Formats: sequence, C-alpha cells, structure tokens
Amino acid sequence: MKITLDHPASAPQPLSPYYSQVARVEQADGGVLLFLSGQIAEGATLAEQTRGVFEAIAALLEAHGAGLADVVNIRTYLTDISRLDEYGAVRREFLTGAPPTGMTFEVPRLFRPEAQVEIEIVAAVPAGR
Repeated sequence: MKITLDHPASAPQPLSPYYSQVARVEQADGGVLLFLSGQIAEGATLAEQTRGVFEAIAALLEAHGAGLADVVNIRTYLTDISRLDEYGAVRREFLTGAPPTGMTFEVPRLFRPEAQVEIEIVAAVPAGR
C-alpha cells in the first residue's frame, strides 16, 4: 500500500498549511481510495457555498483520475441543520447516482466564520482507471 498526501495545483489551494487536501491510498489490487479534507467555499448563500464546495471536490477528484460518481462516503457539517433540504437540493445536482453513505452534523461554527457548510468525502477508484 502506498499513501501520497497532495495539494493538486489544478484545484483550489488549502486555506491553511496545517493539512493536506487529499490522501491517496493505492491498494494492492490497483484500486485507489481518495480521502478529501473538509472543503468550504465562498458565497453569500448556503446554495452558493454548497455549489462551490462540490466544484472544489470535483476538481480535487479529477486531479486524481476520479469523479463525483466515485464518492462512497460523505460527511457534511452545517451551521444550521434546519436548512438541510436547501443543502440537499444542491447536493443532488452533483451526486446524481445512488447516494453514498454519509453523516450530516450541525456545528456551531466552521473554520471560517462566514462558512455555512463544510464537506469531506471518500472516493473509491477501481483498478485500471
């Protein structure tokens, strides 16, 4: 098993030097697991921030030969859980297949005070891709 920590140049850069954006874990069978750190995005509304987060996630996955269809687990942190349906509507624009496993949490605040949503994911890329 080989583990590579990465900040792909083709994706938005991390907001802090204290974490890696992607942990790429190469499996013995040639498959790859991608663990993405929590992503936040700018925007005035929850919908704008959610779109920005999924666009950043898509860019990070693409940099490693994967896509949103490879997402197998998602963890979402919302500062207002009563807005789950608003978040969910945007999420369904990006995750169009069978929904991945996941959890959603309400938190009092995130890394940036203006952030309303943070999302971290795990993706599984089959061997040969």
